[in-house]
Amino acid sequence: MFRDFIEKLKSESIDQQRVTIFLTTHGGLAETVEKMVDIIRFHYQEVYFVVPDYAMSAGTIFCMSGNKIFMDYSSSLGPIDPQVFTGKDYASALGYLDQVEKMIEKSKKGELTDAEFIMFEKLDLAMLSSYEQAKNLTITLLKKWLVQYKFANWGTHATDPRKKGKPVTTKEKEKRAEEIAKMLSDNKLWHSHGRMIGINTLTNLLRLKIDDYSNNTPLRTIQLACRTAMLEYIQREKYTSFLHSKNFF
Repeated sequence: MFRDFIEKLKSESIDQQRVTIFLTTHGGLAETVEKMVDIIRFHYQEVYFVVPDYAMSAGTIFCMSGNKIFMDYSSSLGPIDPQVFTGKDYASALGYLDQVEKMIEKSKKGELTDAEFIMFEKLDLAMLSSYEQAKNLTITLLKKWLVQYKFANWGTHATDPRKKGKPVTTKEKEKRAEEIAKMLSDNKLWHSHGRMIGINTLTNLLRLKIDDYSNNTPLRTIQLACRTAMLEYIQREKYTSFLHSKNFF
């Protein structure tokens, strides 16, 4: 569905090399996001993301594949805690890994209880390995896309007084991208998979460049009116996913 949508959009403006995506999502699977990015980047050289409300988990990963991210003071991204299928439902991979790490540390100190030992003994090592792989995939994708797209025009240092005005190397971009990826995947920092990370935290703590349109009243008014209409329609029709463009509804 997404591939067909993008192909139709591109066919209607064949020379257009930039697409702007207004994204609202609770999240999903990193593997799905990777395929969506492949599809978009085949057709467009530049991709902008606008987050009117929230783009959580895999939605945050999706945003990191853009050349620019636009948010206002009430917009939110979220921790990149990968979701894995347990056979019945989707669960937090980092939640499982954090608990295993705690039990290992308690075992080293001789503090593991009998109940914890029984739970630990029943853990599926193959399952844990898949959770570790899911975590590594999210970090790998973020590092790749931030360097390739988000940092593409980051040519000189602007904030570090020691390096201000000097060229930014590829290694420095990779290091900055890894720092952002690890912070966004750090459960100890965010404490909750549903934590809303606002523009101030993204810019001040993660030092991630966000284009802030909080004071652009005409743009916010139009965008919020459109968003409200879309959400009401989606809720009324009970859609789980919805795509639309200026030429397609």
